[in-house]
Amino acid sequence: MSEQRRVLVAGVGNIFLGDDGFGPEVLRRLAERGRASGTQSIPEGVRLVDYGIRGVHLAYDLLDGWEALVLVDALPDRGEPGAIRVFEVDPEHGGGGGLDAHSMDPASVFASLAALGGTAPRTVVVGCEVRSVADGIGLSQEVASVVDDAVAAVLALVEDPPRRAAAAAADPGEEG
Repeated sequence: MSEQRRVLVAGVGNIFLGDDGFGPEVLRRLAERGRASGTQSIPEGVRLVDYGIRGVHLAYDLLDGWEALVLVDALPDRGEPGAIRVFEVDPEHGGGGGLDAHSMDPASVFASLAALGGTAPRTVVVGCEVRSVADGIGLSQEVASVVDDAVAAVLALVEDPPRRAAAAAADPGEEG
């Protein structure tokens, strides 16, 4: 019998600002995949939520004690729009002040969580470099073309949650 996982997958971003809607679009595709027959379903214990720009809602949900958080978000353009980046973040070193009900910046979410008395779980970001975050609905071609790659990255993470993956990497001689 396997232990119950508790992984929160949070799509964040503003669908009215072009590529900033990357996180919500990835969550929409994941939800569709979970309903479709014949495709890899979402494992038990994994919760998918499109938070949009509701940072304080995410902070409150993180009080529920999750094993891991996968944040799906748009990343600043560093010269390679459409590039998918997967990396772990340290919520302890994100800056930010106290409770901020109007911010969706991950550092602000972690600061709000701390102000509420909670601690962040191990956190991995699945992000995509944007082409444009100008007013408008819809992703640029570069970003839209990699949404399925981001879905695959999220599925890989929830199949082997970050805590377990890190433990396996630290002790490759043991099998689980």
